[in-house]
Parts: sequence; C-alpha cells; structure tokens
Amino acid sequence: MSRVLVVEDESAIAELISLNLRHAGYEVTLAATAEQAQAAVDGVLPDLVLLDWMLPGQSGLALARRWRGESRTRELPIIMLTARADEADKVAGLDAGADDYLAKPFSTNELMARIRAVLRRKAPEALDSAVELGGLRLDPSTRRVNRGEVELKLGPTEFRLLHFLMTHPERVHSRAQLLDRVWGDHVFIEERTVDVHVKRLREALAPAQCSQMVETVRGAGYRLTQQVAAPSA
Repeated sequence: MSRVLVVEDESAIAELISLNLRHAGYEVTLAATAEQAQAAVDGVLPDLVLLDWMLPGQSGLALARRWRGESRTRELPIIMLTARADEADKVAGLDAGADDYLAKPFSTNELMARIRAVLRRKAPEALDSAVELGGLRLDPSTRRVNRGEVELKLGPTEFRLLHFLMTHPERVHSRAQLLDRVWGDHVFIEERTVDVHVKRLREALAPAQCSQMVETVRGAGYRLTQQVAAPSA
C-alpha cells in the first residue's frame, strides 16, 4: 500500500483529496504548512507527495528544491497541485523538481491517474496491483488476502509486511531492511518489533495453512517462499 503525503493548506481541498486517496487504498498523511510537511517526511518517507505551491511560510516550490537537493529525498516523487496555471509557473515547478504539475481546479479522476502514472515511473513496486504466490493472493486495492476460498484477516502492519514479502519473494530480508521498507526509513523502533509482527502475520496466515511460507533464516532475517509446507503430523 502506497503512502501519500498531501501538503495543502486549504482544508476542504485536503479532505477531498484525502477521501479519494483512502477510498483508492492509499495511506494518507496531511500537512498544512511546509514545516509540517518536512516533519512528516523526516518521520516516514512517503511514496509520493502532492505539494501545493502557495503555503504559509516557505513555499512548496522551495520545499521541492530542498528535497531534490538532499540525498534521502532526491528520488521522492512529487506532484505539484496549485492554482498557479501559467506556463511560466509550470516550467518553474517542473524545474524545481516536480515530476508532474496539475493546476486547480482539477479533476479527481485525472489526479488519481497522474498519481498512478508517477508511481509507475518512479516506483513500480508501489502500484496497487494484486500479487499472488503459492496460491496466496493479496489485493492492495481492496485490502483483501485469500487462499482459495479462505479469506484472511490481517492488521495494517501485517498487510504491508506481507505485501512487501510477496513482491520480493525468496529473498532474505534482515530486520533492519524490513523496518526501512515496511515501517519507513526514519522510524526509530526496535528491530525486535519485526519479530512480533512476523508472529502475528503467521498467525493470520494459519487458517489457510500457509503460515510456513514465512521462513526464519537464522542469523539473517526472514523470507517468503512459495513452497507451502505440509502441516506437521
């Protein structure tokens, strides 16, 4: 599931965008100022930012330039969403580092299409297409996980963890790597937290007899295998 940071000081517009994003299966964080946006990015690096130009204090344009100048945020996908619709403004926004530029008033359908297009170009793994492995199917757009006729119930963190493992199967991931990719690269929690959520994930997969797909690689981390082990006698 992709994380989107919406940086917009007009609350009505922010709520409209947020509602549509959540309905489409995205996780949304709202920021009304450049300072709040920077704090959000410092906390958890989002998959994409919708950035208004005219913000209280520092402008969105200056914020985009700042992010493009720092190694951690250099590849952060940015769509500028602003009332400044002149060609010169669009050129300035794109030159500042925006991946796309959409003028207000905007079509919600067009906005969602542009978000999908930018994510497709910048981070194919963040797309909300269904993935299937070993008979286990996960659909980010509906937040459903099932194996055959058995539908499984996962919490939000276990869902993100399973999604990451299913899109990177058969690879061993350390706890630190999982923290970076599932929780965010700037979240300061203990690595043992991963063990707790792996345990919960296995418990959630148990009704479909596929908890064994999540393997522990001693001294290294975890991996997801498509081989479903037979239940022990």
